[in-house]
Amino acid sequence: MGAVRNLRKLSRAALLRPSPRGALPDAIEHVAQAHRAHHPGADLDMLRRAYLLAESSHRGQMRKSGEPYITHPLAVTLILAQLGAEQTTLTASLLHDTVEDTDVTLAQVRAEFGDEVCHLVDGVTKLEKVDYGAAAEPETFRKMLVATGSDVRVMSIKLADRLHNMRTLGVMRPEKQVRIAKVTSDVLIPLAERLGVQALKRELEDLVFAILLPEEHARTQELIRAHTAQPDPLTQVAARVREVLREAAIDAQVLIRPRHLVSLHRLRKKRGELGPCDFGRLMILVAEDADCYAALGELHTCFVPVMSEFKDFIAVPKFNLYQSLHTAFADQDGRVAEVLVRTRQMHQVAEAGVITLGDPHPATPADAEAEAAAGDGERVDPTRPGWLSRLLEWQSRTADPDTFWSELRDELAEDREITVYCAEPGTGASSGALPLPAGASCVDAAYALHGEAAHRCIGARVNGRLTSLATALRDADTVQLFLAPTSGTAAYAPSPEWLDHARTPAARISIRKWLAAHPPVAAADAVTVPTETPAGPVPESVPEPVTEATAPAAHGATAPPGDSVSIVTPHPHAPVRLARCCTPVPPDAVTGFPVRGGAVTVHRDSCQAVVRMAAAGRSSVSVRWRKLQAGCRVTLRAEAFGRPRLLADLTETIASEGAAVVSADVEPPCEQRVRHTYTLHLPDATGLPALMRAMRKVPGVYDVSRAAHRVPMGSTG
Repeated sequence: MGAVRNLRKLSRAALLRPSPRGALPDAIEHVAQAHRAHHPGADLDMLRRAYLLAESSHRGQMRKSGEPYITHPLAVTLILAQLGAEQTTLTASLLHDTVEDTDVTLAQVRAEFGDEVCHLVDGVTKLEKVDYGAAAEPETFRKMLVATGSDVRVMSIKLADRLHNMRTLGVMRPEKQVRIAKVTSDVLIPLAERLGVQALKRELEDLVFAILLPEEHARTQELIRAHTAQPDPLTQVAARVREVLREAAIDAQVLIRPRHLVSLHRLRKKRGELGPCDFGRLMILVAEDADCYAALGELHTCFVPVMSEFKDFIAVPKFNLYQSLHTAFADQDGRVAEVLVRTRQMHQVAEAGVITLGDPHPATPADAEAEAAAGDGERVDPTRPGWLSRLLEWQSRTADPDTFWSELRDELAEDREITVYCAEPGTGASSGALPLPAGASCVDAAYALHGEAAHRCIGARVNGRLTSLATALRDADTVQLFLAPTSGTAAYAPSPEWLDHARTPAARISIRKWLAAHPPVAAADAVTVPTETPAGPVPESVPEPVTEATAPAAHGATAPPGDSVSIVTPHPHAPVRLARCCTPVPPDAVTGFPVRGGAVTVHRDSCQAVVRMAAAGRSSVSVRWRKLQAGCRVTLRAEAFGRPRLLADLTETIASEGAAVVSADVEPPCEQRVRHTYTLHLPDATGLPALMRAMRKVPGVYDVSRAAHRVPMGSTG
């Protein structure tokens, strides 16, 4: 409140006593000092001119509190200057209400201060209720977010503007205070968190807390008063930490950082009661990244670390630019202290977030070249994170302001973000990182990656394993998404159940739009798509895989009829059977087992039957291929996502590779997946790898393997 009173005095002084021509007005001296603390030697002429225009334009206007209106843009600009904002942001901040509340036009702002300042002022200018009615607030936020997409400084000004309005909200009617506090809680505070502006977020949270939960707010204040009446035990802990770091020759500043009201309230709800060391945390500020880890090592060596509290946000920064080491330890007296370790630069970014990054526009020819190399005419802007790109994408497809408003609140309620890595189906090659909100599913990944083409999504692999589209993704997961071919996709469409698993507005909006345009067909009018049958003499079904005892037999060096492969066994006159459970072909590594009747059954070494028989103590015999002959019989299993013409395409591919279908079995679909089992005669065993590769390339097929044992559909095994 002291800063506000000073601004009032300075503003009134400026109104009554004009400054000498070209001199800096007294009213913005505080702003100038705060700005020069971060930007020594800055030219303040543009700030001077912006203040003079703002003061003359707002002259005679008063706030509801009775103060001259100019105190508001001055306070907003001071907030931003203290956080290190550069001159363009401060200039626009001084002018941010001129176009909305005075006769100043955007054209005048552009002519006097340039395109960037004009863009920032336009971005925070509210839309008129006369023109938009009840949609004015959501459409104003939409306009502001779109402007933020091309220059994040728009949101910096809006956050500072809301903070000063919240500081002075007491003059409003209680019901209006609650409405503004609710919007601040639902939209502005999450935006401050996502942009990393923790200094603004903390104060906004406490101000909202006082309005929406006044009793809890008062109780938390009382706890703080009771705590401050006693000696703070963290003072002694901090002194010991300084001593430890000094002895280790680590140049560090050790501070006690009090928790703000909302932080204490949350901690009390989590733990029930607060301990004497819970009212603050130690903050250790060092010069370099390496010093952070050196300080951490000393703490964990000299104290008892609480490893469950350790988090490394330096190696893996949060999506809002935040970096620090978090840990906790117990000292020799059993006092547990939480600790933040960061560099001074990290601290500046943690407090001011995107504000500290300054101007995102290229300032030099080299920067302009980098921008051009980025393609699509997009400016290289490190302050445009993935969540903002997602938001801008889905809002463009949401014309209805109520839908936009509700989806925006839902989107911002997700306060964590993950990054998954997308792999190309069939190759597994990475196609890049994809940022998503925590809790996102494969459905969300599909729509984020493919847009409305995700309507054709028929399955996914996560970290190499087939999984359902409902699967929730975790940070660093690798995702393969399978889409049905673009032709003949009438049978593939989003399921209403997808909405239960969609966490992103982009996915929900696209699914709802499709479902609204394609109402469900009544049961009496439903069309049954006939199952295709392959060309040629393929039986309708094939029995379950049979055991080796019933497989066709060959005597000595003669293979079963139709197959011309040779097996050498220790018993040259014994019948030889090639096991149909694994259909070995040259040059597979093979093992033989004597069976009843004196025959020898030959299995692939990898066959599960070999494992079972060896475990049961069955004796094996050494067998080998005599020579690689031309023909062989093999059973292949194709795992695929069901689609029309799949069977025809597979049999056509098999035929094009020169193989003949002896028998085929198509199991009923399960969760849009289908399994085809083919027993094939190959004219040349060496062609088997090429055949399997060709089958894997058939659209919808995600795996082809040698049939070794039967796995029920729906299993991930």
